[in-house]
Amino acid sequence: MDVFGDWWHMETDTGLAHDTVLITGGLGFIGGALVESLRDETAVRVLDSDTEGEVPPGVTLIEGDIREPAVVEEAVAGVDVIFHQAALVAVKDSVARPVESHTVNVTGTLRILEAARRHDARVVVASSAAIYGEPDSVPITETDRLEPTSPYGLDKLAVDHYVRLYHELYGLETVALRYFNVYGPGQAGGDYSAVIDVFFQQARADEPITINGDGEQTRDFVHIDDVVRANRLAAETDAVGTAYNIATGESVTVSALAATIAEVVGSDSSRVYGEPREGDIRASRADISRAVADLGYEPAVDLRSGLETLRESQ
Repeated sequence: MDVFGDWWHMETDTGLAHDTVLITGGLGFIGGALVESLRDETAVRVLDSDTEGEVPPGVTLIEGDIREPAVVEEAVAGVDVIFHQAALVAVKDSVARPVESHTVNVTGTLRILEAARRHDARVVVASSAAIYGEPDSVPITETDRLEPTSPYGLDKLAVDHYVRLYHELYGLETVALRYFNVYGPGQAGGDYSAVIDVFFQQARADEPITINGDGEQTRDFVHIDDVVRANRLAAETDAVGTAYNIATGESVTVSALAATIAEVVGSDSSRVYGEPREGDIRASRADISRAVADLGYEPAVDLRSGLETLRESQ
């Protein structure tokens, strides 16, 4: 089943003026959404080591690891833009396997940047709000303190710096997009919005929705449609060599999120509160003014509507 077929409704005027694009991690959640958005407009290549996902018609799949120079060279040769989404994302996995996390996230990105430099391809890279760690205040701007609290966050901080350094040193056209809590159809677990998946499962089963802590933690959840839109804008902007927060600029408490999901599902699930999760960030909300000003980015999917796309896709 094509999980994107019924819900991909994004309207955009960000048509790509490029002949060939490469999407690393193109069989994953965000990468797959990019593939669906772009495959009817331009030639799309996917580089992915996990080939269990379905490859859409007309898309060229290159199976391999972003840490392998020969594989990356084959994938990058002749492309105009690289959307670099491939990563080891789970924070808990990075804590358990920090060396692997570093080699995938940092070394793999360096392989992509070096190949892009040889072939003069623009690189749009998935960075992360994890680079901020516990913020001093919200909303979080791109110039705020960067103190990640996990190997994954530290990896993404190194990636974020490398992306901009390659522009400064070599003139490579690069853009880093610092994703906040991305959610939407096609997602199968993961750290971006695991709480949404859990709450949906509990609400559908009319089970109590379990919340860690007092539920007053806040998050900035951004729909996959808006993340795709940001990537498309980054592929065309003249404002390169810069990092941008990609979010909604609005936050919701975890308790309010649980209540909204119950309403969307039509569930009578109660909410129960447990011990706070160790290391959980208390408040998160992005300042997106730089992305609005430089990229023309405007989030278009409010949380309620976004949650309804999840209900309809499952």
